[in-house]
Amino acid sequence: MASDVERFGEMPDGPTVHRVTLQKGAMRAQVLTLGAIVQDLRLEGASHPLVLGAGTLAPYLGPMHYFGATVGRYANRIANGAFTLNGQTHRLSCNFRGRHCLHGGELGCAEQLWTLADATAETATLTLTLPDGDMGFPGRLSIVLTIALSDAAISFDHSATTDRDTVCSLSHHGYFVLDDSGSLAEHGLRIAAEHYLPVDDDLIPTGRSAPVAGTGFDFQTPRPLQDVALDHNFCLSDAPAVLRPVAWLRSDRSGLQMQVATTEPGLQVYTASHLPQAGAIGHDGRALRRHAGIALEAQHWPDAPNRPDFPSATLLAAQTYRHTTRYSFDRTNQTEPPQ
Repeated sequence: MASDVERFGEMPDGPTVHRVTLQKGAMRAQVLTLGAIVQDLRLEGASHPLVLGAGTLAPYLGPMHYFGATVGRYANRIANGAFTLNGQTHRLSCNFRGRHCLHGGELGCAEQLWTLADATAETATLTLTLPDGDMGFPGRLSIVLTIALSDAAISFDHSATTDRDTVCSLSHHGYFVLDDSGSLAEHGLRIAAEHYLPVDDDLIPTGRSAPVAGTGFDFQTPRPLQDVALDHNFCLSDAPAVLRPVAWLRSDRSGLQMQVATTEPGLQVYTASHLPQAGAIGHDGRALRRHAGIALEAQHWPDAPNRPDFPSATLLAAQTYRHTTRYSFDRTNQTEPPQ
């Protein structure tokens, strides 16, 4: 196992959290065994980190516990903390407003210590097994995640198997920022989606997808993000697909841009409206302020286990869940979408 692995901190009950450093070309990443968190991400020539993160463990155990993590076993929200599969209703951990399940429940993938199964100079493979009934979900779920760097990209290759029919949707929950301003004010975003999911006051989808045209959710051409509050799923396809570009983020301040490519049918876009929050301190030691970064979470649609008209998130015992998402960076027009 050729890699740079070090102690990052200790969990309250004693186990050690390790950090592995990856390097490939112009990219450098630091990954924690807690939550498979991308704690830091750097691009040669950029003086600032590309993701929001903390220099110590404590914030990840509190106000920053989803920052940079892999969330699941079901990313996003499941309404009323329950779903029915094969005629059986499963009651889940309700960790969102006391009545809905968010990111797999109170102790989902983001809160777990993963095993660093293998690492090279440029890749880290982490594994996690969730027992049958964990957080109320059926099936013993065995997850393998490989985080890999290329010369100007970071990719996440997920796979999972179960011994019992279940639901599965894993997602990287990094908050990206492409300049040193501490906000998204000078960023622009484009999303290749004609539809999105309207939500209620609990951020649960209200029904069928709706066209983005003529609404504040139309990012089919690049739009500025200053003072934009989003926490919505954009509908990319009706089922998982081949790896393809789906979103583009650019900072006018730095000239840096990022392309998101994924195999998943949905993209949850969240502009960190919950910030500022006590204890959420960034790499530079400053408190993170409102809209300090943007999460672009490739995943299944929220509440799909309760919505037969949404793309299915059911994982059968005979199947293997597979999901790839890649974030690519440059300062040229190579990742710009056609206008």
